[in-house]
Amino acid sequence: MGTRTSVLRTPRTRQPTGERIRTEHEEQREVVSWFRQTYRPRRIFAIPNGEQRSRTTGARLKAEGVSAGVPDLLVPAHCLWIEMKRSQGGKVSAVQKEWHGYLNEIGHTVLVCYGAADAKEKIGEFMRQV
Repeated sequence: MGTRTSVLRTPRTRQPTGERIRTEHEEQREVVSWFRQTYRPRRIFAIPNGEQRSRTTGARLKAEGVSAGVPDLLVPAHCLWIEMKRSQGGKVSAVQKEWHGYLNEIGHTVLVCYGAADAKEKIGEFMRQV
């Protein structure tokens, strides 16, 4: 007899119009693609902190330096960190606020963006000023 693995699925949140609210992953994927097309050759990359992992993997990554609360994306040429949230319902945690404060103290910029449209607007405004 084989073992069955049950998969827990997050219920899809719906906007008042009945449309599904996009996940943070979907929003971030769109932003990264847009940024790479719009601001080439500048680079952007993800900090993979938010995934669910086994305890063993989590402990190993923590020992390697993974730190909770680090923003999702970095544009190293401009010391620009981007914290992505869903367009609706996304909240910044206390540990994320601590990281944002630290990064601001050392002269970096942190943008908290609620969805891809908000991110594109805020990143565009930032890039026009540098």
